[in-house]
Amino acid sequence: MTSCKPRAVPPLTEGARPNVYARFIPREELGGFAAWTPGDLAGGPAPQANVGRRADDAVKVDLAAKHAAELHAARQAGYQDGYRDGLVALDAFKQSFAAQTSARLGALLQSLDDELQGLQQDMARTLAVSATHLARQIVRAELATRPELVAGVAQEALDTLLLSARHITLRVHPDDHALVAQGAAEVLSARGARLLSDAAMPRGGCAVESDVGVIDASIDARWRRAAASLGIDESWDGEVAVNTDDDSDNDNDSAARVERRGRT
Repeated sequence: MTSCKPRAVPPLTEGARPNVYARFIPREELGGFAAWTPGDLAGGPAPQANVGRRADDAVKVDLAAKHAAELHAARQAGYQDGYRDGLVALDAFKQSFAAQTSARLGALLQSLDDELQGLQQDMARTLAVSATHLARQIVRAELATRPELVAGVAQEALDTLLLSARHITLRVHPDDHALVAQGAAEVLSARGARLLSDAAMPRGGCAVESDVGVIDASIDARWRRAAASLGIDESWDGEVAVNTDDDSDNDNDSAARVERRGRT
């Protein structure tokens, strides 16, 4: 530090009271100085207030940064959890919606299939009934124009009978007796069968009786067998047979309705 010469101090005037604060010490007269702190009185080190304040500030800054980081991490975790739960819920909704849609479509298709099958059955029955009605008219016309065909029916009935059969009797309508006697004479003679007239037998048919059984070759029996092959159970007169079984009630009712529609 540079030193300088002290300045002259003016003497006190007479009668004046000395004042300890009356003299201003110039800077140039100070050999050295330092800031005074309370710690100097006790002889210990001076407290460093600024250092503690900076440390507190640093701790507060660290806590704030840590809190902000934790808050950001919590937000990210919440977002990820919510996003994952949302995907799970969406997938569950898709599966539930697909299952419900599939069930509804399946029920609709099943209903359509049932309706289609019912329609096909009704159409098949209607066609079968129409075919039987047409066939009945043709057969009646053939019997009226060609009554000699009953001889062929008698021959087929006799040929169906077992060769071991005995006591054979052929019953025909009285109007068909002469036709059968002429047309099936060889078969009657070969089998040793008797030809009898039976007014209860309708024209165009016959019945063969023997010791082993009876063969019904009447027009009604043959017609029932032919109609049964088409799924129709009706007599030669056009009457539909009614089944008393509970499982067949609906089918018979439907057949009756189809029969009435076919006739109309």
